Amino acid sequence: MLKRLGIVGFGASAIGFINGLIESGKVKDYRITVLERGKDYSHNTISGVRMDGKIFISHGMGGEIYIPLEIQAKTVEFYLKFSGYTPTVDKRVGIVNYLKSFERDGRKIEFGESFSDEEIYKRFYHHGFEPVKSYFFHLGTDILKETNKNIYEYFSSFENIEFLFGTTVEDVEFGPPHRVHTNRGDFEFDELVIAVGRSGHRLMERLKEKYPQLVRPNQFVDIGVRYELPNHVMDPFSDMYEVKVRYRTKTGYICRIFCQNPAGKVTLEKYEDFTTVNGYSDSLHKTENTNFAILVTTRFTEPFKDPTGYGVNLAKLANILAGDKEKVILQTYGDFKEFRRTKRLGRVHPTLDSESYILGDANLVFPSKIRESLVDFVENLEKVIPGASYFDNLLYAVEVKFYTNKFLNDIVEGLHVVGDCSGWTRSIQYATSMGYMRAVGMKIQSL
Repeated sequence: MLKRLGIVGFGASAIGFINGLIESGKVKDYRITVLERGKDYSHNTISGVRMDGKIFISHGMGGEIYIPLEIQAKTVEFYLKFSGYTPTVDKRVGIVNYLKSFERDGRKIEFGESFSDEEIYKRFYHHGFEPVKSYFFHLGTDILKETNKNIYEYFSSFENIEFLFGTTVEDVEFGPPHRVHTNRGDFEFDELVIAVGRSGHRLMERLKEKYPQLVRPNQFVDIGVRYELPNHVMDPFSDMYEVKVRYRTKTGYICRIFCQNPAGKVTLEKYEDFTTVNGYSDSLHKTENTNFAILVTTRFTEPFKDPTGYGVNLAKLANILAGDKEKVILQTYGDFKEFRRTKRLGRVHPTLDSESYILGDANLVFPSKIRESLVDFVENLEKVIPGASYFDNLLYAVEVKFYTNKFLNDIVEGLHVVGDCSGWTRSIQYATSMGYMRAVGMKIQSL
């Protein structure tokens, strides 16, 4: 008798979980049903602009659990192969050299190694930054659609795996059996995987309220801007692919660069009732600008218990000021620094569609400590990256990264909460790896 396994969401962590079942041979023990609210595999939680296709190997970012480097390398290899890349050397040359040898149609995978140059590392360190070392492998949003299709077709080739698209999960009652209430009726499963990513924050908030004994309180939210500047400013650091640094600003808040996209585009990230900003880059279609997030980590103390709501409401305020819940504010850095509303742009031309923003003043959105932290970070970044504080560089408000309350696995029988919705990860690498480790039965340790 096959056990009934339900998977809510078909994103990175769900992909890692299913792949773990296949590689370990456990897949034959289950009848697996994947419930995904997207209308088909190309509209699920991993596709489109929600993920840039940048996969890394690093212990310095991506989550608050320990992922062995060999598992991280396995995750990179998995995505490369399903993206149509093949290796040109064998693994005897070392795992990083093996992975960076992958090519497709004669083109090598885009690769970068952050802070391998000791002089650059010391320069950032000297000016108060905490450099984060990492290996980067960039697929690109354009190739992701094909990657997603290949993964879906591979999983669908198993007779005991079915996908139900257009299925919105409204509520869950933990068992076992676990009962899942959807717009298409109710389901019961012997085991349940919840893998809805950050976009499933409403469902996770509902479960948190119903099962408070299964979560650790979260008091953090990251709030900031998507920053856009000319490629030539970042060219001296192009070998890294991404400059990953943290900095303690004069307010005491930690500020960091996140999700850098060389020659990329700024885009919107739409939720059910508000819109934020994000960025991505294609492997083939390049622009003249680089974009990245500058985020301020905001920690709250008792009695406040809703950092997610705080971030959501700041995003909604920016939408209100932009005159539309699907628009954001665009401002030059110089105007932001001098408390002026932007009325015209300078030398840097925005890559976000003109119908998606208004020229405005993000100072009306941010509390003073967050605003001062952003300015302090950019001014100090100028000391190591000349041009980072050009007056006509662009910032888009707001970008928010939510930290979900951390769900505790191994308390409810047959329940697996994995990936970014679990609160333990915040990257495709760690989400996929966490799903994989959970499926194969590897012990997961918190940092």
